Amino acid sequence: MVSDTDCLEHAAASTTAVDKSHPAPPAPSNIVISYRNHDSLSSGGGISILSGSRNGKISYGYSSFKGKRASMEDFFEAKISEVDGQMVAFFGVFDGHGGSQTAEYLRNNLFKNLSSHPDFIKDTKTAIVEAFKQTDVDYLNEEKGHQRDAGSTASTAVLLGDRILVANVGDSRVVASRAGLAVPLSIDHKPDRSDERQRIEQAGGFVLWAGTWRVGGVLAVSRAFGDKFLRPYVVADPEIQEEDIEGVDFLIVASDGLWNVISNNEAVSLVQNITDAEAASKALIKEAYSRGSSDNITCVVVRFDPS
Repeated sequence: MVSDTDCLEHAAASTTAVDKSHPAPPAPSNIVISYRNHDSLSSGGGISILSGSRNGKISYGYSSFKGKRASMEDFFEAKISEVDGQMVAFFGVFDGHGGSQTAEYLRNNLFKNLSSHPDFIKDTKTAIVEAFKQTDVDYLNEEKGHQRDAGSTASTAVLLGDRILVANVGDSRVVASRAGLAVPLSIDHKPDRSDERQRIEQAGGFVLWAGTWRVGGVLAVSRAFGDKFLRPYVVADPEIQEEDIEGVDFLIVASDGLWNVISNNEAVSLVQNITDAEAASKALIKEAYSRGSSDNITCVVVRFDPS
């Protein structure tokens, strides 16, 4: 069971959820970060204690910016909950295309479905695969108001005990920093990736160049939630990578509005000396925009303090 005892909502351009001038008490059993004005720059964050074999503090911050796009299609999620007696942190970035509805649906439902899976604690990887599949099926079965060409990527990081489990669908991305070095924890699902192209062609689809490589000449990612008209070529099957928390300085979870103009190494280098997670996420957003990113930009930074 997931304990839902607290909810913090931030207006656009809000500050962090914790007053950092005072020692932070242990977080309540559930923290939900959201924003009201989806088209505006928003930022925020918080601090929590997670317990594994080593007690550790995490701080996290987010920033999300419409940028040069006419509308905002990015959503994100940051939750810390108690699941079956264990503290679990979930961070996700969802980059919609063809509209924002798929990304919003993922923000509202993906972690709820994952944390309620009966095997979430004892077999987390299987739970992730099945929860992603169920969320996709549920979304596709809800016809009302959903466009057939609407879809979304999903890059998520689950912190459970001493582990980081990253699940990725699409071209948003998760990168870790170890001793100042960038460690990719996901690989973009692009149609020209050799294994992805082979999978698509074996399913009867095709990939061609239309300004960039696209599935069916339409979609520039090879995996996504939604996109009903491109099934079975575009799927929501996640690739999962597990990492030990020990030795990880911080995580960056971001949409391709960031990664299109900033490399993994550059992102880590830009914020490795910024100890405030919200300030780090803002710095990355600002740098991506200054480099000419033409997309929505959303970034979540999670910093680890094992002491």
